[in-house]
Amino acid sequence: MAPRKSPRKIRRLLRAIARPMKSDRGLGGAVVHPYRGYGSTREAFLMGRVFRQAGLGRIIPPYGALRDIADVARRVVRRGLPDVKVHVTLGGNDVTVLTDQDGYFNAKIALHAPLPLDTSWHRADLHVVTHDGAEPIHSFTDVYIPPEDTDLLVISDIDDTVMYTGVANKLRMLYRLFVKPAHQRTAFPGVAAFYQALYVGESEAARRPILYVSRGPWSIYEMLEEFFQMNDIPVGPILFLREWGISWRRPWPRRAEEHKYALITRMLDLFEDLPCVLIGDSGQHDPEVYTRIVKEYPGRVKAVYIRRIDSQADRERAIEGLRQEIAHTDCELRLAIDSMAMAEHARNRGFISEGGLQAVRRDSRDDSD
Repeated sequence: MAPRKSPRKIRRLLRAIARPMKSDRGLGGAVVHPYRGYGSTREAFLMGRVFRQAGLGRIIPPYGALRDIADVARRVVRRGLPDVKVHVTLGGNDVTVLTDQDGYFNAKIALHAPLPLDTSWHRADLHVVTHDGAEPIHSFTDVYIPPEDTDLLVISDIDDTVMYTGVANKLRMLYRLFVKPAHQRTAFPGVAAFYQALYVGESEAARRPILYVSRGPWSIYEMLEEFFQMNDIPVGPILFLREWGISWRRPWPRRAEEHKYALITRMLDLFEDLPCVLIGDSGQHDPEVYTRIVKEYPGRVKAVYIRRIDSQADRERAIEGLRQEIAHTDCELRLAIDSMAMAEHARNRGFISEGGLQAVRRDSRDDSD
């Protein structure tokens, strides 16, 4: 007979789903939720959503399971607010944008006034005016600008690369995060230590940008943030979640490989000559997409790490063919069975330190126990 889920784990799941709704203290109304932004010394990008959610009234207690259930219900029925003005200020720079039909906004901010060089994270303030005459909404978020001496950009897939499959299914991912027993981990062994080693580099003093890509919808953004914190994976903008909205103009979601290609090439253009490492998995289209990018951006991609998530002979032969296609470049496509295999190659190429390699070894061993 399968073991029963403990009430504590169920409560943890409820609290996780309900958490984003609690900021309004149950009052309801219009809410602005900005995501972390990113940029270069020339321009910055920031995305978020403005939506309306129901209030709780006086019959729901402020704490406890009933409040959590009510907040989950509010999250299900909340709706985006279209054509709302969002004014974004970042240092001495600002821009005003409108939300789309689903309440999302996408701000591109030209940095005419330079930001301080002694920090990588900068505060962006948002001022939102809705159409109902209510008081303006004020919010803020962080924007990541790499330091000028950055030597490497890391772009990583999330699904089946950092975490086990399930991110595209919100309920399955929540189950993995908050209900499954501790020994059934959601992150691959050694991932946290490997990404920490890439972040600090061979000098162990770098502050490299690590940008994460997912095929999941924007509605799981908070859950991904929680996942990164729970697993001690270096924080970074979870930038490139996929638009899953259905409309007459686009009756199906954009293909994952097209989405990933467009976003990675945008990042390479944004960061100009900065070298790059790409990390993905063998189960989707990552090897094909990454090989195409290596060819189109000669000299920019220094390594491609592909986590092997199955042992299908046909797939491995196809990936080996892709590796041969770029064998004449200084970029090696590495099909790796685990994080340790990636880390050993990264150490040989000088991307991480010896201490970082040993940390990955310890982390991999501890996670496997």
